[in-house]
Amino acid sequence: MTTLSERPAVQAGRLPVTVRAYVALTKPKLIELLLVTTVPAMMLAAGGWPSWRLLLATLVGGTLAAGASNTINCWYDRDIDRLMHRTQKRPLPMGVISSGGALVFGIVLACASLALLWSETTPLATALAAGAILAYSVLYTMVLKRRTRHNTVFGGLPGAAPVLIGWAAVTGSLAWPAIVFFGIVFCWQMPHFWALAMRFREDYARAGVPMLSVVATPAEVGRQSLAWAWGTLAVSLLLGPVTPAIDWIYTVPAVALGAWFVWEAHQWLARLRAGRDERPMKLFHVSITYMTLLSIAIIVDVLV
Repeated sequence: MTTLSERPAVQAGRLPVTVRAYVALTKPKLIELLLVTTVPAMMLAAGGWPSWRLLLATLVGGTLAAGASNTINCWYDRDIDRLMHRTQKRPLPMGVISSGGALVFGIVLACASLALLWSETTPLATALAAGAILAYSVLYTMVLKRRTRHNTVFGGLPGAAPVLIGWAAVTGSLAWPAIVFFGIVFCWQMPHFWALAMRFREDYARAGVPMLSVVATPAEVGRQSLAWAWGTLAVSLLLGPVTPAIDWIYTVPAVALGAWFVWEAHQWLARLRAGRDERPMKLFHVSITYMTLLSIAIIVDVLV
């Protein structure tokens, strides 16, 4: 039996767990990766550092928008998350918070994001953020994810949206450098995610989600990943020609990093064709390093 003197301690002990659960719904690690591309996009648009107020507002607004999308994704996918070993310990399958609380939290994050972006950035940046939230939460999560093998390709559109949002926050418009950078991030997401999906293909199969790794052979997944890796390299080399401020300081690392990314995709395909993949997550981790270093190369080139 709990006494009156014990109840505050119990509640205080529960509060951090609940807070951590709500934070977990937003998938912070995914948000970090998205924001890596927002800063260089804003710097390209500004030709240097944008104002710190604008930079902070855009990053916070983008964080809230991505958090809203991820939270609604967790809310809708709570049934299949219970079936997948990778996601069974998420807050909703574990019963740490209610499904209603999660949905309200996601909606509040979305509203806060759009309000901040509207007040501190531009109408276009706000509209792009709203479109990205709807595209990921509704079009991808609720409509396409469980219905088509092309779900990852469609999901790549809102996944690359932070680039456009960052550019639009500075200029109030879009231009070719933003579109090309968007194309880089879009192409990059396919080998990045398919490597992860191959690692957890049994999970997706158990949940009935038609990821490419479930409905295609491993070799086919490897071939398509390689094709998109080549596409990433090709598009990355277009950024210089359409951006006067970009020169060899970006181009040389872009070629080297792209060649490395393609090589790792080649190696992964070779292992899959041989019927083995002792390092299923190597391409996934390489892809993260690739995008981080490419973004740094853009920042350095703009500053120099």
